[in-house]
This record gives sequence, structure tokens and C-alpha cells, in this order.
Amino acid sequence: MELFLFVTFSALTVGSAAAVVWHPHPVKSALFLILSFFSMGGLYLLLQAEFIALMQVLVYAGAVMVLFLFVIMLLNLKPRGEDRAAFKVRVRWAVPLVLFFVGGVLTAVTGALARLAPAGSHGPDWVAAQGGNIRALGRLLFTRGLLPFEVTSVLLLVAVVGVMVLAKKERR
Repeated sequence: MELFLFVTFSALTVGSAAAVVWHPHPVKSALFLILSFFSMGGLYLLLQAEFIALMQVLVYAGAVMVLFLFVIMLLNLKPRGEDRAAFKVRVRWAVPLVLFFVGGVLTAVTGALARLAPAGSHGPDWVAAQGGNIRALGRLLFTRGLLPFEVTSVLLLVAVVGVMVLAKKERR
């Protein structure tokens, strides 16, 4: 049953993420992104990370996507009307670039996995010794992950301010 759920959530995540990129309508792309966030929450549940699954759904599928939809509607984005020739040119360039990107990601991931601690160092016994999932996550987040956490929050703030500036220029 667990394997079936993993394959289902994984296929749903990858399929909806691909639909985000390829769908021409921005609002429908955002809705596919919400579906992707929900299926990622299901994957976190399978990993017994209930808190992260809940935060995935509440923060990303809830708050961040409301912000994205607000920005899309504020900018009044229309679906792009492309002809088949332009689409074929895009695909001709996209396939090698995607393969190059996947190769780079695989290289980075395998290099990072080689530098990880021995298997089992952060297993169920370590989590239980920390006092549970939430306490272990908080300890890791605010010790090792504090800088990336803060950089991400500043990046999101800059993106929101940039969208507001762009939207204000459009109204003039």
C-alpha cells in the first residue's frame, strides 16, 4: 500500500509540475502548482514528517499560492497565443537544456549525498532522542538552516515588492 501511495503521489507531483510549466494559462498553471503542493504534502506524510506535510499544505498551498494568484490577477496576465512553429522552436531548445540541467542536478545531488553523514544518523532513534519531529526540525532549522531560511524570506519579500512596482508602472 505504501509503495502504491508513493508512486501515486510522485506521479501526481511530477505531472502537475510539468503542467505548471507547459500550460499556457497562468491561473490554471497556478492551480496545477497547488495540486503539486498537495501531492508533495502526501509524500511528506509517507515519510512520517507530519509537521512538514501540514506546513507544506498550509503555507505553500495556502498562503503563498493566494499571493501568487493575487499577483497574477493584479498583473492581468493573459494566456499566451503561440503558433505551432514557435512551440516547436521552444521544444527544440528546451530538450537539450533540460537534459543539461538534469545532469547538473544529478551531479550536485550525488556529490552532496557522498558528503552526508553515515546512514541512520538522523533516523527514528535520533528523532525520538530530540523529543519528536517538531523539536528535531526546529533544532536543525535554527542551527544549520538559519541562513538559507532567512535568505529565502528576504527573496520572497523582494519578489513581492518587485511585483508591486511593476504593477504600479502598468497603471500609469
